[in-house]
Amino acid sequence: MYGFRIVEKLQKIDEDIERDQLKYHSKRVLVSKEFTFDAAHHLHDYEGKCKNLHGHTYKVIFGISGFVDERGLVIDFGDIKEIWKSEIEVFLDHRYLNETLPPMNTTAENMVVWIYEKMAESLENRAEQFNGARVEFVRLYETPTSFAEARREWMDVE
Repeated sequence: MYGFRIVEKLQKIDEDIERDQLKYHSKRVLVSKEFTFDAAHHLHDYEGKCKNLHGHTYKVIFGISGFVDERGLVIDFGDIKEIWKSEIEVFLDHRYLNETLPPMNTTAENMVVWIYEKMAESLENRAEQFNGARVEFVRLYETPTSFAEARREWMDVE
């Protein structure tokens, strides 16, 4: 049905496609990237096994929206990774969360808001670099089947 073929001519900018064609639209688009980290914590004022020190392999999913630049990109996935690595993950990965996060009970519900706020602050500090980029949601999985989520429309309202 579909046979393998070798591309005969690689498309070249300013020859086969013009620079003003790279930006196909002016719509807001959401891009998403996920990360994992391992950490230990325990819960206060909680009767159950999570009151004891234990660990998780967490998964974080970011949904970031914005308007494409002249290349057709909202934000490079590598830029999301750089923000994650340098400004958020350093407080989380292979850490005792009760010690490295602000004073809080380290529930998924509290942590997802902190992660949302850190990414939102990082994007605000780079507003000139990313055209209207904003966090739409952060989803934090504590286990493969249990997660908490923070959404922009909830975060902007008290």
